[in-house]
Amino acid sequence: MGRYTGPKGRINRRLNAQVFESAGAIRTMEKREGQPPGMHTRRRKVSNYGLALAEKQKIKYYYGIRERQLMLYFNAARRLKGNTGEQLLILCERRLDNVVRRAGFVLTRPQARQGIVHRHFQVNGKTVDRPSIRVRAGDVITLRNRPNLKKYYGAIQESITLPQASWLSFEPDQLRATVTSLLGFDEVSLPVDINQVVAFLSR
Repeated sequence: MGRYTGPKGRINRRLNAQVFESAGAIRTMEKREGQPPGMHTRRRKVSNYGLALAEKQKIKYYYGIRERQLMLYFNAARRLKGNTGEQLLILCERRLDNVVRRAGFVLTRPQARQGIVHRHFQVNGKTVDRPSIRVRAGDVITLRNRPNLKKYYGAIQESITLPQASWLSFEPDQLRATVTSLLGFDEVSLPVDINQVVAFLSR
């Protein structure tokens, strides 16, 4: 899967989860809650394979990663100490685009990804253009020193109501975020049955 550009509300309804956070996708989900996409859908029991596949798809769409990227994260998580599934989600949460979103710079992860690719952000004073950069404790994320960027992202702040992640410190007036510590599994923002995902990816 490349970068998904199709109807986001359809994916939310198919997975029965708000993996896309745009206003339109959320409205569609709320309006047709519990209804899968399509005109003539018949309810039928989902197999164990189908349930595990859906959980895996939640991770891919939520973090905006491809199948190959997910497998790279999974293999890296296997080499780390602790629960493989928990480590997998922690690695995904440490992606720069996710951190930009969770800090409160932007409203959605696709918006964060676009800003990073367009070189709007700096990590520790260095301009970056890769959304997949893995942040570490002590990293400082700022905007490039351009008035148009500060005006654009400053306006976004007025519409953001986001609970602050305990492992991030964000200063809205300075438009600066600091990774104060590495997060634990209980601070992962995506509700997903990670055991099913591990079993699926281990096949």
